[in-house]
Amino acid sequence: METVKADVAIIGAGGAGLRAAIALAQADPKLRIALISKVYPMRSHTCAAEGGAAGVIKADDSLEHHFNDTVGGGDWLCDQDAVDYLVQEAPKELIQLEHWGCPWSREPNGSVAVRPFGGMKKQRTWFAADKSGFHILHTLFQTSLQFDSIQRFDEYYATELLVDEGRCAGLAAIEMRSGQMRRFDARAVIIAGGGAGRMFPFTTNGAIKTGDGMALAYRAGVPLKDMEFVQYHPTGLPSTGTLLTEACRGEGGVLLNKNGRRFLQDYGMGPETPLGKPVLKTMELGPRDRVSQAFWHEQRKGNAVPTQWGDAMLLDMRHLGEKKINERLPLVRDMSISYMGVDPVTDPVPVRPVVHYMMGGIHTDINAATPLPGLFAAGECACVSINGANRLGSNSLTELLVFGRRAALSAMAYAQSARPAGDAALAALGAAAQARVRELMQRSGGTETVAGLRKEMMHTMEQNAGIYRTHEGLTEACAKLADLRRRYRRIELHDKTNVYNTDLLQALELGSMLDCAEAVTQSALARKESRGAHQRLDFVERDDKNYLRHSLAVYHPEQAPRVDYKDVVITRSQPGVRDYSGGHE
Repeated sequence: METVKADVAIIGAGGAGLRAAIALAQADPKLRIALISKVYPMRSHTCAAEGGAAGVIKADDSLEHHFNDTVGGGDWLCDQDAVDYLVQEAPKELIQLEHWGCPWSREPNGSVAVRPFGGMKKQRTWFAADKSGFHILHTLFQTSLQFDSIQRFDEYYATELLVDEGRCAGLAAIEMRSGQMRRFDARAVIIAGGGAGRMFPFTTNGAIKTGDGMALAYRAGVPLKDMEFVQYHPTGLPSTGTLLTEACRGEGGVLLNKNGRRFLQDYGMGPETPLGKPVLKTMELGPRDRVSQAFWHEQRKGNAVPTQWGDAMLLDMRHLGEKKINERLPLVRDMSISYMGVDPVTDPVPVRPVVHYMMGGIHTDINAATPLPGLFAAGECACVSINGANRLGSNSLTELLVFGRRAALSAMAYAQSARPAGDAALAALGAAAQARVRELMQRSGGTETVAGLRKEMMHTMEQNAGIYRTHEGLTEACAKLADLRRRYRRIELHDKTNVYNTDLLQALELGSMLDCAEAVTQSALARKESRGAHQRLDFVERDDKNYLRHSLAVYHPEQAPRVDYKDVVITRSQPGVRDYSGGHE
């Protein structure tokens, strides 16, 4: 097996991975950095983010406002020391992107433009039209090219971490082009592999979001934290699940039911004026969990708009005018026309809630370190936790910048003091990893298919782990997923070749999703309360006495994960009522 030596190996080359690589290269030009990605970096899912990144920049805003919005929006499940770190570092990171060439949209006076975003009482979301993630990723990628110490390994799929004497010492990966295994020996490893939204059938997530990084850490003994909190975005296209950014509502778009009523006023998110003229209270700029839940209730009242793809509501942007839509929301207009045949300049666009983001992930501390020495994580795959029970839109792009850099600094400090693992031990670990993949490739007589198991998994998650959950549904999901994990061992691949074997890669991705899905459902079953994105029809109230705690799902290869708990870090904001009925400044 060919071996690559590195000081720090990074799994994932999206926003968090690239930011980590740049920080490492800047801090010490002598570091050997291996950047490993299953896709070309510019195809990473950061590219799909549309709305913007949050950071205090205007005179009427403050770090305290950003802190309070984030903690309240997360239903007080956020670790408040981590939120403080995020809001303090956010403006620095966004200004750094500006210096690297990110084309932020501008006010008429030349200052950086900001727009309102859901759950934030001040305008603080920096944006580049409605292609913010695209421009951020471009900026990071082109910046990374100037550093010779960053060695890229594009189209490599990481299969497992190499753990020697209780510490992470590298990883094994498949080079897709040849099908050959590679061993990466590293003093420290950073996982920045993104979320796992593809375990659901209707999602804004691209095909690559299969929880590979989460599963790598999970199987190596690192708990997955707060996995029950899965965010639905309220405005996905019913035909494809494609995201229509929250910026649509930030710019003034409104949500209507089949009767033309702005229904959010019926769910504690702001009234209309006595004259009946809509005003920008919280309304459409309520947090994503609340807006998605309102759709669910309207649907059951019979107020949804029927479409050939199922029930929807209407996102009305006609009053914004063609000039503003073309300037601020050009991608939204293009996608609405391409995928729905609806021009938002002339007609309301049908939308529905769609799985978008995972608040949970690899358990890390404020320094992006996991409990496994030598292993660090950042971005959506990690749970630090700044998002708590519900992420506010535009905090995620900021998080991957802030904690991508933080993970790099922590990994560098660890790598400088860590002794390398012995060659014999690493060789044995690499050979074992290779043998596991070879067994899957050569298996015969299997009775299961990747497509069949994946379809059953997606149906189970959609039916039982969606916006609202019950004991019966979650119990059924846990039993079904346990059965699917057993049946997964009977998969047989149709393609036995080496070069770009997508059959093999999809089988490995399915294994990651099944592990992550079981962590979601077991954690959700154990949390007997409603908080943020986790809503139980049988436990409708928030229970701070018993569940103001992070869940920790601990992997077991043969059984369901054990669910432990860890106290939330509270520094100064005590749990209160989430009130979104007031005005939006």
